This record gives sequence, C-alpha cells and structure tokens, in this order.
Amino acid sequence: MLRLPRFRILAPRTYGEAAELLRDHGAGELDRSRGTPTLGVMLVAGGTDLFPNMKRRQFAPEILVSLAHVRGAAGIQENGELVVSAGTTLTALADDARVRERYTALAESAGVVSTPQLRNMGTIGGNICLDTRCNWYDQSLFWRTAEGYCMKTNPEVVCRVATSSPRCLAVASADTVPALMVLGATIHFEDARGARDVRLAEFYREDGMSPSTLRPDEVLTDVTIPREEGWRSTYVKLRDRGSFDFPIAAVAAAVRYDGRAVTDVRVAITALASRPILVDAARAALIGTRLEDEAIAAAAEAVHKAARPMDNTSGTISQRKRASRVLAERALRALRPR
Repeated sequence: MLRLPRFRILAPRTYGEAAELLRDHGAGELDRSRGTPTLGVMLVAGGTDLFPNMKRRQFAPEILVSLAHVRGAAGIQENGELVVSAGTTLTALADDARVRERYTALAESAGVVSTPQLRNMGTIGGNICLDTRCNWYDQSLFWRTAEGYCMKTNPEVVCRVATSSPRCLAVASADTVPALMVLGATIHFEDARGARDVRLAEFYREDGMSPSTLRPDEVLTDVTIPREEGWRSTYVKLRDRGSFDFPIAAVAAAVRYDGRAVTDVRVAITALASRPILVDAARAALIGTRLEDEAIAAAAEAVHKAARPMDNTSGTISQRKRASRVLAERALRALRPR
C-alpha cells in the first residue's frame, strides 16, 4: 500500500493569507537531487491529483496550505461575463445550466474528467494547474528508483522519452484547459504583493518540468470568460476507457457565426505536447467558410501538423497523431450551422 508522507496542514481564510503562508514557508525552494522533489510548502484544493502524487513520492511537501476554508473560494456568477471561483468543483461546472448553454465546451470538458467521485472533489483551479504527466514520472518511488529516475525528478538524468532532448517532454493532460482557451478565458492570481491577470493561452510553456508561469507564492483565485453572442463550442477527447482516464488526445473548438458564415473560430488541443496549443492555422482555414467538408479537412490538417505526441502516455505516437485529425473533424462537424 502506498502511504502519504507526513506533513502539516494550514487552513487560511483568505487568498491573501494563503499567499503569505506560501511566502513565509519558502515556496519555490525545490530540491530534486534525491529523485523525490522535496519542498517546504504546497497548495492543496481538492487534492485529487496531489495526494496520489504524494503517495508515489513525486512530491514530498512538509506543509500543505489548504484552500478548503477560503471565503468565496467556490461559486459561479454571470454578470456580463462568467466568473468561476478557482475552488469550484468540476461537478458544479458540468451541471450548471448557464455553463452548459453558453459555454458548452467547458461543461463538456469538466464532465469527462476522471470519475463522478473525483469530479465532486476536484476543482477548476486544480485542473488549470495540473502537473504534466509521463509514463516515466507517474510511478511509485520504488519503480522510479529501480529504473534510475528521469529528468523531471532528477535533472542529472536524461529525458527517458527522448534521450537527446534538452528538456523534459512530459505531456499536458488537463481536460478543461483547451475548452477555456477557445472560450477566451483569463485567469486571476493573488500573492503577498498584489494581483495579476493572465490570458490562459499565455499561461503555459513547452517545458514538462516547469509547464506554466505560475509563481511559487501566488494563488489562482478566479477564471473569467467573456460573454459574447454568436459562439458555439464543444470538446472531444480520446482516452483508454470511457471513464476515469486522462486524455491521450483531445480537441476543443469554438465557432462564431454571422448568419451561416464563420466570422471567428478557435481550436485548441491538449495531451499532444508539453503544453496545450491554440492552433492559429486552423482558424485561418475556417474564417469565412460555412464549415464545408473541405474547410474542416484543412483545419484538421492544421491540427494534425500542430500535434507533437511523444511516447510518454497510453497509445502509440502514430495513433495519437491520427486521432488529433479525427477529433478536430468531429468537433467542427458538431458545430456546423443548424
């Protein structure tokens, strides 16, 4: 049986207090020298990803700062834009009538994360900040020790996926992120110095060891999505089983119409690189069309070119690469004018 390591837990009442606790306890001081990244403090919200990682000793924090008791940490409001508090559960998002009607891709993506029990605990903030995954990384400490570790847990070791790579190639796997990207989401942070806002599409980077620009002592507080008329959106994913699993390829798409003509479109992919990708070439292929077969094929080809799967999760590289095209076609056909 895998057991949690010993840790202390702190329960602030505000995001500001949480950020101060992160700062005071040395957030960001990470030691990867022993194969188990050890650090002084980490945030925990639902814990559905963090606690299994801790059991496998992918992280061994001495202190957890829980956001469970932060005032206003959960909730969905709509007043000119959709405002989702970071502690809102995935179940709440998937079941909310406003989200299902006007921000469909977000509801669909939240509704296919893991299992109902974990969606009841997992939060939108946690999914946005989800760590990258890899077959060489998401293993027990015993397994990783026997295999000699990998770059993500020991920087002196090569990337086991591509030994000549100068960076870690662990894969981004968050379901809600591409949906939020095509909906134009902005994320909001608070730390001991103040607040900052970041367009979600600019939050991630192509680095499996450090996949986002999240600062060590800041807390994700809210997600906002503009309410704009004429948009329709959807999310489709490929996974090993029809429930529970992370995506091994996934596509989100949003299309805006003037009559039956496409005036704007966004297509994003995940589980096909170390970061989610907004595929600008797919947009260029679809503007001014009515999502005819030829236009969809051109956009799907752009998605296929943007997909860069590696041998780091379930499915073969060629299977996931082909799936990117098929999923893009399915998503765009589902958004054709009614």
